[in-house]
Amino acid sequence: MAAYRVTPTFQRVLRAVKHASLRPGCYVISCHAQYSTVYDPNEKTFDKILIANRGEIACRVIKTCKKMGIKTVAVHSDVDSSSVHVKMADEAVCVGPAPTSQSYLNMDAIMQAIQKTGAQAVHPGYGFLSENKEFARRLAAEGVTFIGPDTHAIQAMGDKIESKLIAKAAKVNTIPGFDGVVKDAEEAVRIAQQIGYPVMIKASAGGGGKGMRIAWNDEETREGFRFSSQEAASSFGDDRLLIEKYIDNPRHIEIQVLADKHGNALWLNERECSIQRRNQKVVEEAPSTFLDPVTRRAMGEQAVSLAKAVKYSSAGTVEFLVDSKKNFYFLEMNTRLQCVIVSYRLLIQQVEHPITECITGLDLVQQMIRVAKGYKLQHKQEDVPINGWAIESRVYAEDPYKSFGLPSIGRLSQYEEPVDLPGVRVDSGIQEGSDISIYYDPMISKLVTYGSTRAEALKKMEDALDNYVIRGVTHNIPLLREIIVHPRFISGDISTNFLPEVYPEGFKGHPLKAAEQRELLAAAAALYVAVQLRSQRFLGQQRVSSASQERRNWELCVELDKGVHMLGVSRSGSSYTVEIDGEKVVVSGEWNLASALLPLTINGSLRVLQCLSRNSAGEITLQYLGTSFKVRVLSKLAASLSKHMPEKIPEDTSSILRSPMPGTVVAVSVKPGDTVAEGQEICVIEAMKMQNSMAAAKTAKVKSVHCKAGETVGEGDLLVELE
Repeated sequence: MAAYRVTPTFQRVLRAVKHASLRPGCYVISCHAQYSTVYDPNEKTFDKILIANRGEIACRVIKTCKKMGIKTVAVHSDVDSSSVHVKMADEAVCVGPAPTSQSYLNMDAIMQAIQKTGAQAVHPGYGFLSENKEFARRLAAEGVTFIGPDTHAIQAMGDKIESKLIAKAAKVNTIPGFDGVVKDAEEAVRIAQQIGYPVMIKASAGGGGKGMRIAWNDEETREGFRFSSQEAASSFGDDRLLIEKYIDNPRHIEIQVLADKHGNALWLNERECSIQRRNQKVVEEAPSTFLDPVTRRAMGEQAVSLAKAVKYSSAGTVEFLVDSKKNFYFLEMNTRLQCVIVSYRLLIQQVEHPITECITGLDLVQQMIRVAKGYKLQHKQEDVPINGWAIESRVYAEDPYKSFGLPSIGRLSQYEEPVDLPGVRVDSGIQEGSDISIYYDPMISKLVTYGSTRAEALKKMEDALDNYVIRGVTHNIPLLREIIVHPRFISGDISTNFLPEVYPEGFKGHPLKAAEQRELLAAAAALYVAVQLRSQRFLGQQRVSSASQERRNWELCVELDKGVHMLGVSRSGSSYTVEIDGEKVVVSGEWNLASALLPLTINGSLRVLQCLSRNSAGEITLQYLGTSFKVRVLSKLAASLSKHMPEKIPEDTSSILRSPMPGTVVAVSVKPGDTVAEGQEICVIEAMKMQNSMAAAKTAKVKSVHCKAGETVGEGDLLVELE
């Protein structure tokens, strides 16, 4: 298999072709899994569409527009001027500086871009202005088509409070809660006490998990009100909150709907979205392992009824919580093409869902454009299939070891998508050299795999994650890979509490079994020897012509997690036999040390590792089974001498507070000389519109404060020192 591997150079060519030719994204064997690629040239829609968004969704919309023969206009902030979506579009207009309030949320600038370019329609993607009724109203006033629902549906379903009332009137089962707007923290406490803990505090106009907190007591309610209102104001310009009963341990399942302007509506099956962190999806799949045909139809019919009740026309998502007895409760209908989590709204989504496209064969962006132009739906409910199984992993620039994923920033120094693998689709808006900044969502891509069965789709996801090369930023691939191979996930025993239940002490990476540890040690030892041998050769010849015959045996010392292992290594061609604690491990491969991927056959099994770093001191970082492991390989002599080297004394982290992520300091609650208690809030850091409270690790006096409100800080920056 290794002999047919796509080289790094050809990988870059594939990525260039991907963004140039804009071919369909479901790279699968079964033709029915491809979403629609047939477009009727006689069916006229729009000549030019402006995409009021950025990143992967802007790229996704542009791809379909290209296939439909529609010219596209990209809008961008000044820091996004070299972004992929800007390069893909036919035209591009800068709409302001980096902060979203001055660019992607700047309605005046976007309206000017529409007038300047002559765009006939606007696709808003998700987030930003996708559910802003004022933006839709202004477009209508200018005679520009909003590719999404009309202002009435946005108003009705975009507000959680109003949509809950509509759902109740339509006899849809809803979660108990307060139907009005919560005025202040003390009223929030009174309402929470009446409903009964736990409760969910959330932004009325929100989505994407922002402005959302779970409270289990009065103090958490006060704190949740403060953070939720601040996040809601920052993200949506609307700080109104509502409170409802929090249903513990549910599943989050959403139904995709599609409706036209002629009263026709379909449900396009479900997506299981229960694997979440901070109320945002991490892994989703279609269909759900939990639903039977009867429950699926009941949820689908209810979703369609709700869409018709608000005269909805476009692609949308109706979200439900489902308990262990398959009782389901309406959460929200999303007016965007992308899903958020637990709240009351019709998620009238302007973003496509790759896994729904894979199992139905429909291009949802194309369907939205057709509907916006006034065409009737092309399909009947009985035409909508469930063909095969699709899994989606949200790949983020996040550190999964910190609260399951705190944002990471940086430049992608090396980036290779696993597009050469069968059954893999990657929806992204970045490329090698792209910057992940503090201003926008840290999503890198939606990685999708498709198979005729769930087991096949999961195996392809495993392979895709192993072959995904991301350098320059910390990413969540270790967490994604652990999720999809976990026995509970494989069996379908999941809920929205999956991550905290499976990792109660936080995510720690892949726990190595004895056999896996031997594989890792053997791979590190073999790699070390391969590097040593390469350094002795030049143009395929020994550097010193009179050198003695090439060595065949080595005695090495490998350090891993404070453990020291003595290994014997023997070489035969490109194969190495490594003896570890009396066990022999055979490692073979091409040993292309210039490649980001290191495909090896270990005891007959194919493993794809990645060498993230190595140096002359024998320190090697290997990505193995998704997790990065640091090992140190030394010769027997070097190991005997290394014990005389002084050890670095670790920093006393109890007396200092460093920023766990890049972001902006929102508030500082202490000053030098103050005494703080353990767990007391010291400051608040906002990153990607999410606010995080930083607390003292011990009771002590504040020695110095190194930050102030409004400042930008990087990961690891010193914030506060304690005595």
